[in-house]
Amino acid sequence: MDIRNVAIIAHVDHGKTTLVDALLKQSKTKLHKDSASSLIMDSNELEQERGITIFSKNASVLWHSPAGETKINIIDTPGHADFGGEVERVLKMADGCLLLIDAKEGPMPQTRFVLKKALEMKLKIIVVVNKIDKKDARIHYVLSKTLDLFFELGADEETADFPIIYASAKMGKAGLTEDLTAMTDISPIFNMILEKIPSPAGDKNKPLQILITTLSTDLHKGRIAIGRIYNGTIKNGQDIVQIKRDQTKNTYRVTSLMTFVGLDKTEVESTESGDLVAVSGIANPEIGETITDPTESIALPVLNIEEPTIRVTFMVNSSPFAGREGEFKTSRQVRDRLYKELETDMALRVQDDALGGWVVSGRGELHIAILIERMRREGYEFQVGRPQVIDKVINGEKLTPYERIFIEIPDEFSGIVMQKLGARRGELQDMKSENGTTYMEFIISTRGLFGYRSEFVTDTRGLGIINTSFYKYDKDNGYSHERERGSLVVHENGITNLYGLTNAQDRGILFVGPGIDVYKGQVVGENARSEDMTINVCKEKQLSNMRSKGEGGMEHFNTPKQMGLEDALEFIADDELVEVTPKNIRIRKAILDEVEARRKRSQGLI
Repeated sequence: MDIRNVAIIAHVDHGKTTLVDALLKQSKTKLHKDSASSLIMDSNELEQERGITIFSKNASVLWHSPAGETKINIIDTPGHADFGGEVERVLKMADGCLLLIDAKEGPMPQTRFVLKKALEMKLKIIVVVNKIDKKDARIHYVLSKTLDLFFELGADEETADFPIIYASAKMGKAGLTEDLTAMTDISPIFNMILEKIPSPAGDKNKPLQILITTLSTDLHKGRIAIGRIYNGTIKNGQDIVQIKRDQTKNTYRVTSLMTFVGLDKTEVESTESGDLVAVSGIANPEIGETITDPTESIALPVLNIEEPTIRVTFMVNSSPFAGREGEFKTSRQVRDRLYKELETDMALRVQDDALGGWVVSGRGELHIAILIERMRREGYEFQVGRPQVIDKVINGEKLTPYERIFIEIPDEFSGIVMQKLGARRGELQDMKSENGTTYMEFIISTRGLFGYRSEFVTDTRGLGIINTSFYKYDKDNGYSHERERGSLVVHENGITNLYGLTNAQDRGILFVGPGIDVYKGQVVGENARSEDMTINVCKEKQLSNMRSKGEGGMEHFNTPKQMGLEDALEFIADDELVEVTPKNIRIRKAILDEVEARRKRSQGLI
């Protein structure tokens, strides 16, 4: 059977998952009953909530053309740079890419990141201009910007002469011209894939070589290694050799052999080079390893992944409420879960800390925050410290990571954004204004970006869009981010009371409402001044038999600010922790007792 392996690249919210849905449905692929009207590929609960792709997934369709039947393996890639570890390994399975671009917004930062990786791998690119049904679509401008991006990323003339498809994934239509009325279905995309994307290179008569790019588990089949067959043929029940990263070899027998049909894995007796395959029977497969033939074992090049830029210390929960809300809370349980994540996330690093915690390093704040949120939903309870930047020493010189920021805001907010980023030593690279919207591009250190996202949302009244991608390692500009405002810290254990909260709200912005269990040392608000302040939010009004006319009538309690996980990670100072449980996100002082914290600070212990 003829095979095509295609990855789909797009920025967040450019319609990638909607397009995959249209491809699956119009190819008459058999779908689950409950997935007929939903975003099929974004099946994870977090993905559906946030509207982004986090985990790479595979699907396949059978397309019937005059030349015969073709199996098209579709690889859905994450659209965010923080999940670059997923992107880099799944692109190894593809021979070409559909580059999906919004007809209004044009190529965006995360498009740049994934496209750069695809061009480095010499993959054939088909540009799909999506959402042409938008009233404010500007197709010619978008194509001009896309061409500029190709040349900026070092594409040669042949690659930059890319084929173009116009589409409305939501309507399930595509065509070779931008006339929406002339489109009938999505078939032009399938025809372009068959015409422009090359068949997989490889020889079915050579010794077997499979590169493991993804792992999954099954209750009955155990660990499943998923990858692409570069050469040879594999059969169910045959002997295979696993070549590990250190070149050691282990021999196993295939207990189950599966390929992708639609969204499911289906058992087959054999398959050959070019196809994507799922193999079980290997005791401990790892991403980047090679599965080969016992008679002639030749390893494929090991996958290299870019280094992390952010680290966070995880610890066992030690607050007064420890053990109340989580199912898994011991050090062994938390440690096992963190190390288990390494099996499927190549961009993550975990190290045991000398003080009893674990230092977890990732590609960005979102990368770490998604891991924390997943663990929280699985029933884990723990606490984490403030995110820290990972500096590198190259040729004896200490270098720090820098980010490229792309900002889109209404013109009226350009002044405050430039002021804030200028104070954080951000360097303006480009700025232009069109139709009342200002577009800016900055280079700023990762350290300088900490805590800015929540400020940005407030400053732009929620109307601004900010995107970041890793730029490079360079000399530290000396910026040290210290929070401008202190914390409001609970005075005693108890339950918050409306009377105490109303009296305390003039001190700053509160994070909690009435009737909430709190403990001494818990942070319940942001002080209006730079220092920390202890407040009594459990204070009750003393009752008496005297009451004046209108007493209490003018009192008003402001709605507290809801602090989500990412807000809390951005907010905390070096002497604070985020307590994470399945039911609550709390902020606390690392040392709960104020007197003890002051004593240790004077002794230089903290």
